[in-house]
Amino acid sequence: MTRIIMRGCNGRMGQVITNLVKDDSEAQIVAGIDLVDNIENGYPVFASLDECDVEADVVIDFTSPKLLDEMLAWSIEKQVPIVLCTTGYDEEQLAKIKKASEKVALLRSANMSLGVNTILKLVQAATNVLAAADFDIEIVEKHHNQKLDAPSGTALAIADAINEVLNNEYTYNYDRSQVKAKREKKEIGLSAVRGGTIVGEHEVIFAGIDEVIEIKHTAYSKAIFGKGAVQAAKFLKGKSAGLYNMSQVIDGE
Repeated sequence: MTRIIMRGCNGRMGQVITNLVKDDSEAQIVAGIDLVDNIENGYPVFASLDECDVEADVVIDFTSPKLLDEMLAWSIEKQVPIVLCTTGYDEEQLAKIKKASEKVALLRSANMSLGVNTILKLVQAATNVLAAADFDIEIVEKHHNQKLDAPSGTALAIADAINEVLNNEYTYNYDRSQVKAKREKKEIGLSAVRGGTIVGEHEVIFAGIDEVIEIKHTAYSKAIFGKGAVQAAKFLKGKSAGLYNMSQVIDGE
């Protein structure tokens, strides 16, 4: 049994995960962390991790990058691993996460979906074949009209996965409206669409001469992110210090 502290338990994703775990015989949420405590979850809710006196194997975090420092300090002190599901970390915060992972097990992913993380493997395999054949690479992502960041963390993760295969020689183009020029050969275009209640859609386009290959993932509900987070929590239980990712969860490493 994996004992989970759900940070952000009364937010949308916190409630999705709470409901998923109710039907999971291998996991249990033993406590929640949230400033708002107006929902009957079936477990105690604390205003902060420091106030929480419940023992657990792992924390799932779906809150805000602003809360990173206190969470990392708590994790190192208590030696409790964290599944970091929050997006929007800046470079300084990513460096802090990497440093903290030298002392405690952390898992970070821009997207917790098992499907999306399978896509990362597929686009790398396609890039190995198609980039050398002069295929242009574009990424189009679509999300609901309430999403704050653009492009999405997942789109950037896809671009990074592709660029890793290309020895990080490609640059990212976020806006073609500012410069009147032909497309550069070694660039990856990223476009963002915001509208309605689109949960999440990511399409990778490999465009060659007279042929186009598209690899696409569509999320129809936030439950897919919750399922991935719970799988990650089970994976991270008992792990030694280090920075883990969803690819390792899929491979079972």
